[in-house]
Amino acid sequence: MGGSAVASAIMSLGLLLPSRVPSSHASGLTMTATVTGGETAASSGQEEPLLLRAAKGLPVERPPVWMMRQAGRHMQAYRDLCKEYPTFRQRSEIAEVATEISLQPWRAYKTDGVILFSDILTPLPGMGIDFDILEKEGPKMPPLRTKEAIDAVHMMDPEAACPFVKEALGNLRREVGNEATVLGFIGAPYTMATYCVEGGTSSSYLEIKKMGYNEPELLHTLLDKLADNLAEYACYQIESGAQVIQMFDSWAGNLAPADYDVFAFPYQKKIVSAVKARHPDVPFIMYIAKSGALLERMAATGVDIVSVDWTVTMEDARKRLGPGVGVQGNLESAVLLGNHELIEQRTLEVIKEAGPTGHIMNLGHGIEATTPEENAKKFVDTVRNFRW
Repeated sequence: MGGSAVASAIMSLGLLLPSRVPSSHASGLTMTATVTGGETAASSGQEEPLLLRAAKGLPVERPPVWMMRQAGRHMQAYRDLCKEYPTFRQRSEIAEVATEISLQPWRAYKTDGVILFSDILTPLPGMGIDFDILEKEGPKMPPLRTKEAIDAVHMMDPEAACPFVKEALGNLRREVGNEATVLGFIGAPYTMATYCVEGGTSSSYLEIKKMGYNEPELLHTLLDKLADNLAEYACYQIESGAQVIQMFDSWAGNLAPADYDVFAFPYQKKIVSAVKARHPDVPFIMYIAKSGALLERMAATGVDIVSVDWTVTMEDARKRLGPGVGVQGNLESAVLLGNHELIEQRTLEVIKEAGPTGHIMNLGHGIEATTPEENAKKFVDTVRNFRW
């Protein structure tokens, strides 16, 4: 389906594309109250950090840059730390360790974004869903496939369930000040539900699709509960110091459009609306892998920025989304395995296609674990040295 056809389908569902980027202050200074995480730009009299200004659609001298999965396996400093803290949950749920890992790429490359080192599954125990992350197998949990199991999922208290998140975000705000923007993140309900129903990762997602086709009300009950919890968790992150929120619906790209409109879109939109009701000026980004066919649908949720993978050009994404929606991305991650000349060339192509306003430079997916650190630095340096 072409862009115009998809847009027409969305309009027929009564969904309107957002008409503008989030409201911003002409001075570039935040006017929100000081959060626990540290002093705001307004209270310090300094300009907001570059990424935050770009996310609000304000004029910037160059695009800001960070990388999805930037804190982690590609860095030797991270691998060294893993020897002392061998499980993922130790590394992500001990605040001082999560803080250190979050800061590693910022110290090494001076990225404009510092994202909390965590996992989308982190809030699940607060809802009554326990899980573990095995180093070589990924997430594992008891599958939720019965009414009794799904009825047992409850509303979380983020302060009780995830105090380490608040502490880590506060640490990051104090550490980076206005030199970088601190990002928080959540999973979207459909992707979170895939882990819950499948019992972990999956190559085909057949169990959740089977539930959606045969017991749709059961799946809707789970999705609705997840949406309420994740909206609360996103607000908790913002109130703890996150300046931008990104929502990952990594597996929604595996849905047929008709199923996306039923099982993914309404719950994405519910979260965005709930977060915007409490924090209207906090930029909201959404990422979906393999999302080339979904750009208009993603924008229709009300997010401020659509994170684009490399299945479309940034020029095409801009045309389809229009001037009122920001973009993030979209260098192919594997380019960072190439030579420095290629990295620079491809990076500059993306920047120029995206244009000077409302663009956050990033990869189209997470950085590959085998990426040499000098290549990651070349990517970041290329963006940092660019000027409009």
